[in-house]
Amino acid sequence: MDVDRIITEIEWLERTFAVPDTRPLGPRDLAAANRRHDELLAKSPWFRLWQQYGVCCRPDSQRSD
Repeated sequence: MDVDRIITEIEWLERTFAVPDTRPLGPRDLAAANRRHDELLAKSPWFRLWQQYGVCCRPDSQRSD
């Protein structure tokens, strides 16, 4: 077993995965981020008012009017 080679490969993988993903967000990525954000704030009275009274600017928002 070549320990030095394995360590070198692990370090290369660490550097590779440390680089941020520079691809632009697609519609599915934005929808998933919006959904997660909405789920995190679902119990906030301010957030519910924001959704209920149409301050939301997302085209796919689920307002309950």
